[in-house]
Amino acid sequence: MSEAPMSSSLHTAPEENVVTDDVFRKAMRELAGGVAVVTVGHGGDRTGFTATSVSSLSAEPPRLLVSINRASSSWETLERYRNFGVSVLRVGHQGLADRFAGLGGLRGSERYRGANWMKLSDDGAEILQDALAGIDCVVEEILQLHGHAIVVGRVRGIRIQAEGQPLLYWQGAYRQIAQREISR
Repeated sequence: MSEAPMSSSLHTAPEENVVTDDVFRKAMRELAGGVAVVTVGHGGDRTGFTATSVSSLSAEPPRLLVSINRASSSWETLERYRNFGVSVLRVGHQGLADRFAGLGGLRGSERYRGANWMKLSDDGAEILQDALAGIDCVVEEILQLHGHAIVVGRVRGIRIQAEGQPLLYWQGAYRQIAQREISR
């Protein structure tokens, strides 16, 4: 059984086979991702960032990966406290995602305003109370590559609020799932 060719806009690397930043970004925009807020720090010394680069590493033992730009203010705070929270956002959290992405100019603990937060452990970072899922992690290992770091988090607490639709990011915009299943 042959498949029909798919039509596409062709963006190839230059003759020298060098992949440009622009072409790489265009390719990565085709990868749909769930949107999360990663929180770090405590009290007035807290901040966080919006991420689509959160993924499961293993279920046994429970570990996840977060990628962070080492030029961000969240990086220094993560290094100081060595724990973080992940809040999986739902449709309706676009404003919060934008705020933690730095849009609007709010920094540090100002990003937390207007939402309800909680902790799953005494020394843990805060998670969003109405997130689809909140995950409390301790830094187990950090791999620094280029201008970023891959952080392995040991999961020590989870809170699930499974009602609602996940907030997705695809082709430079927030999206939501259409309620259709693809036949198998």
